Amino acid sequence: VTQFQLFMAVTFIVVVNVTGIFSFYMDRKSIILMDGFNSLIPPMAHVIRDGEEKDLPCADVVVGDIVTVSGGDKVPADIRIIESRGLKVDNSSMTGESEPQTRNKECTSQNPLETKNIALFSTNVVEGTAKGIVILTGDKTAMGTIAALTQSVGGEPTPIAREIARFVKISAIIAFFVGTAFAVLAYLYGNSLIKSALYFIGMVVANVPEGIVCTVTAVLTLTAKRMERKHCLVKRLECVETLGSTSTICSDKTGTLTQNKMTVTHLWSNGIIDLTEIIPPGEEKTGVRKHQLHGSYECLIRCASNCSRATIKKGDSSEPVFTGDASEIALMKYCDLVHDEGVLSYRENFPKETEIPFNSTNKYQVSVHRDKKKNKHCVQMKGAPEKILTMCESITLNGKDRPLDDQVKKDFQMAYEALGGYGERVFGFADLELEPALFPDGFKFSTEPPNFPVSGLRFVGLLSLIDPPRPGVPHAVVMVTGDHPITARAIAEQVRIIAEGEEVAEIVDDYKDLKEGQDEKYGEGRLKKTRAVVVHGEQLKKMTSNTLAEILSNYDDVVFARTSPAQKLQIVEGYQKLGQIVAVTGDGVNDAPALRKADIGIAMGIAGTDVSKQAADMILLDDNFASIVTGVEEGRIIFDNLKKSISYVLTSNVPEITPFASYVILGYPLPMSIIAILMIDLGTDLWPAISLAYEPAENDIMKRPPRDARYDRLVNHRLVVYAYLQIGSIQMCAGFCGYFANMSYHGFFPADLYNLRETWDNEALMVIDSWGQEWTYDARKMLEKCCHGVFFVSIVVVQWADLVVAKTRKNSIVTQGFGNNSLNCSVPFTALLACLLMNTPYLNQTLGLTRIHLDILVMAIPFGLFIIIYDEIRCFLIRRDPTGWVYKETYY
Repeated sequence: VTQFQLFMAVTFIVVVNVTGIFSFYMDRKSIILMDGFNSLIPPMAHVIRDGEEKDLPCADVVVGDIVTVSGGDKVPADIRIIESRGLKVDNSSMTGESEPQTRNKECTSQNPLETKNIALFSTNVVEGTAKGIVILTGDKTAMGTIAALTQSVGGEPTPIAREIARFVKISAIIAFFVGTAFAVLAYLYGNSLIKSALYFIGMVVANVPEGIVCTVTAVLTLTAKRMERKHCLVKRLECVETLGSTSTICSDKTGTLTQNKMTVTHLWSNGIIDLTEIIPPGEEKTGVRKHQLHGSYECLIRCASNCSRATIKKGDSSEPVFTGDASEIALMKYCDLVHDEGVLSYRENFPKETEIPFNSTNKYQVSVHRDKKKNKHCVQMKGAPEKILTMCESITLNGKDRPLDDQVKKDFQMAYEALGGYGERVFGFADLELEPALFPDGFKFSTEPPNFPVSGLRFVGLLSLIDPPRPGVPHAVVMVTGDHPITARAIAEQVRIIAEGEEVAEIVDDYKDLKEGQDEKYGEGRLKKTRAVVVHGEQLKKMTSNTLAEILSNYDDVVFARTSPAQKLQIVEGYQKLGQIVAVTGDGVNDAPALRKADIGIAMGIAGTDVSKQAADMILLDDNFASIVTGVEEGRIIFDNLKKSISYVLTSNVPEITPFASYVILGYPLPMSIIAILMIDLGTDLWPAISLAYEPAENDIMKRPPRDARYDRLVNHRLVVYAYLQIGSIQMCAGFCGYFANMSYHGFFPADLYNLRETWDNEALMVIDSWGQEWTYDARKMLEKCCHGVFFVSIVVVQWADLVVAKTRKNSIVTQGFGNNSLNCSVPFTALLACLLMNTPYLNQTLGLTRIHLDILVMAIPFGLFIIIYDEIRCFLIRRDPTGWVYKETYY
C-alpha cells in the first residue's frame, strides 16, 4: 500500500465519521430541546386512600381509586361521578365544544363522551367540585383510545426528505455509472486493476457532493433555532421546510382558529339587534356610550350583571383577574365595561339572596337579589332563549311592558335565528320584581323547592357571544371542526376563510335525488359552482371518495363541520391523494390522528393536549397562529438556500470530472488528482456551502405561490443545466486555461499533450517537450503536481465567483447585498486554507500539490468576473420578463 493510497483511506474514514457526528450532534440538540419541553412537572391527582386524601402523580392512579376534583384541576383518569356540586368540565379538547359541560351522578347516555356521570381523562374542571371512582386509566381511557389510533397512523416522509433522497439517488446513480465507465476505459487502456479502481473512486468523489449532509443539517438546525426564538418548537428538523411548501392547512376551530375565549358581540333590546360596546386593544374606556343605561337596556344589563357566578379578583398587577367559565367571564367583562363604577360596585346595590345554578335539565340560571334603592327583591334569570321565553308572560320594549303576543314571539324568533346564524351563543334574560308584602326584608328564600316565582317573568332581551378568531390566520386554510355548521361557517367568515358575501354551497342535509353510493359532480345538484362549501360530517360519512375528491379539488374555501377524528384523517388523506402538501393545526385529542398523518402537524403549546403535542411535528409555544406565517417564510428560505447550496456544490463537479475525462479519453497528463478533488469538496467548498444557509431571503419570497412538489423539485433539469453546462463549463475553462498555461510555461504546448499519457507515466522513458528538452520521470511528476496545484487554485478562485452568484436566484447582487457575514468570512478562509495546503511542507507532497507562479494564478480571475457578469445579465432578463425563455431555462 502506497502512502497516497493510505492517505486516501484515512481521508475517507475521517470524512464519513465527521459528517455523521456533525449530523448526530445537530439532531441531538433538537431532541434535548424537546425532552426539556416534555419533562414538565407531572400532573397530580387528589386521591382518597385509607380514609385520607393524598396528592399522587396521575401515573400512580389505579382503577377503583376514589378521587376528588375541583375547579382548575385536570381529571386524572376516566371517572364515574358519585358526588357533584355544580361540576363543569371543559370537553373542548375531546369533542370540540367550547362551552363547559355539566357533570353529575345521573347517567344520561350510553356514550361515555355524552353521558353526564363520566368525567374524561385530561379534561379540565372549570368550576364546582366532585368525587368519583376511577373506571379507566392510561391507554384504556377515551383519550388513550384516540391516542392508539394516532399511533396506528404511520408518519409520512417530509417533502424535503423526499427531495434529498431523490437528489442522493440521482447523484449516486450518475456517480456509479460515470465511475464505472471511466474505470473500464482506464483498464482497457492498460492500467492495472488497482489503478482503475482509483479512477472509479475519483469519479465517484467528483460527482457526489460529500458536504451536502453537513449543509442540509446546518440549514435545518439554524432555522429550528430561529423558530425557537419565535416560540415555535420544531420537533423534526425537516418539517420547517415542509411548512414552506404547504399548499393546504387543515385547522380545527376551537382553540386554534379561535381563542376559546367568549366575547359579547351583539344584543337584542327594544326589538332591535345591535352591536355591543367593545374596547379596541390598548384603549381605555371613554365617556361616549353606544347605549344609555335606562329603560329596557338598563333592565337587560342589570340582569346580566347580577345573574352571574363569575367574579373579579385583584391580581398582582393592576389588571383585574376574571374567574369563572368562558361565557360567564364574557358577560362579566361586558357589564364591567358599561358600568362607570365597575360591575362589582354595581352588584353591591343588589346583594344576592339565593341562587339556582344552571343545569342542562332546566337550561337556565336564576338568582334572587335585594334592590337596596327600591327596597324590594327581584328575580333575575338567564339561560337558553327559547327556555327563558316560556317562563315569561311579558316583555319590556322601549321601557314599557307589553304582553308576549304572537308578533313579539315572531320578532324574538327572527332575532334568535339571526344571532345564531352569526355562529354566536345566545343568552336570554328575564326578571321579575317581587311584591314587598309577600317577600319582605328578612324573607328566607329557598331553592329546594323554590319558594319564589320562576315563571310569569318579564323578558328583557338577548346577549350573544362568540369565540373570537385568532389574529394572523393565513390563507389556504380548510376548517375541520366538530362544531355545528352554522357556527363553523360564521367563524370561517370572520377569519376570512370564506369571503364576506360569498355564495356558499351547503352539504348539510340528505339530497333526495341522490342514490346510495352515487358519485356527485361539481356544478351539479348540491355541489353548486361556487368557491366556498360547508360539509356536514354526516354527509361526509355517506359520500363516495370520488365525491370528496370533487369537493377538495374544486372548492377553494372549505369548511367541514361535525367531523370525527377518523373523518379528519380522511380529509387529510384526500388532499394528499390530490398531490397537496398538507399541514394540520389542532389542540385537542381528536386532532391527533390527523396531526400524525399530515405532512406537518402543528399543535398549540398552551391550549394543546399532551396527545396532540406528541403527534405534532411543530408546537406553537405561545399559541400564536401568526407564527405559522413566519414558519412558511422560514420554510421557503430553507428550500431556496438548499437550492443555492446544491447549485454551488454541483458547479465544481464539471472542473473536477473533466480532468479525469481528458486523462482517460484524450491522453493528457492528469490535470488534477483525486486528493485535490477531496480538498475542494471537503475543504475549500464546505464552509461556503454551509454559509449559504445564513443567506437572507430574496424580496419576493412571500409573493410566490406555494411550491408544487410535483414540478418544483430541489434538483431539476434547469439547476443541472445551469450548474453543469453554464457556470461549470466556465469553471472548466478556467482550470484548463491555467493547466495549459502552466504546461506551456514549462515547455509542453497543448497540441503536444494529446495521447502523451502512456509515455508520461512510463518510468523507463524520457519525454521530450515542445522545446526539445528532455524530462525525467521524477521531473515530469513534479510538473504534474504543479499542474494539480494550478487546477486546484483555479477552481478555488472561480468558486468565489460562484459563491457570489449563488446568493441570489433572481435578485441583483447589489439588491441582495453582502449582509451574510458567514459567507463573507468563508472567502478569506478558503484562500488561507488553499495556501496552507499548497505551502505546508510534507502535507503538500502528500496531497500532490506544489507552489505555483503568481502570473499563472491570476489567469482564473477574468473567468470569475465573467461568471458574475453573466449571472447578473441572466437575473436581469428574468426580472424583466418573468415568463420568458431565460426564466424557463435558467431559473432553477
